[in-house]
Amino acid sequence: MRLLELKDNGDFSLTEFIGDNIPRYAILSHTWGADSEEVTCKDLAEGTGKNKAGYNKIRFCGERAACDGLQYFWVDTCCIDKTNNTELSEAINSMFRWYRDAAKCYVYLSDVSARGYNMNDQISLFTWESAFRKSR
Repeated sequence: MRLLELKDNGDFSLTEFIGDNIPRYAILSHTWGADSEEVTCKDLAEGTGKNKAGYNKIRFCGERAACDGLQYFWVDTCCIDKTNNTELSEAINSMFRWYRDAAKCYVYLSDVSARGYNMNDQISLFTWESAFRKSR
């Protein structure tokens, strides 16, 4: 299992863990954007991809994990090398277990914002719920 780690300088690094010696980690559930906008394993290895829209959700997950005291996190778009068919097949077969075993699971919906949300304000609640229900 390949996991991301948020570095002090704000960059990410990938670390591969073999067998059962996997540290506690967070995992991200999200909607996919266009392939050209998702950050891939190759992008991270080459230090590219920061200008892609998908970078925001990776940053979100890394920052949330750090706030929750987790050093590592997993995002399917860049933790799986989708150019390797064997790895992709193994990842698909392992994904349920990876979600189940995660210490935290975050959700990133690019078309829903919780900014300005106030749970004591009915208008705020209605606006958030409406956006959530319309989310793709």
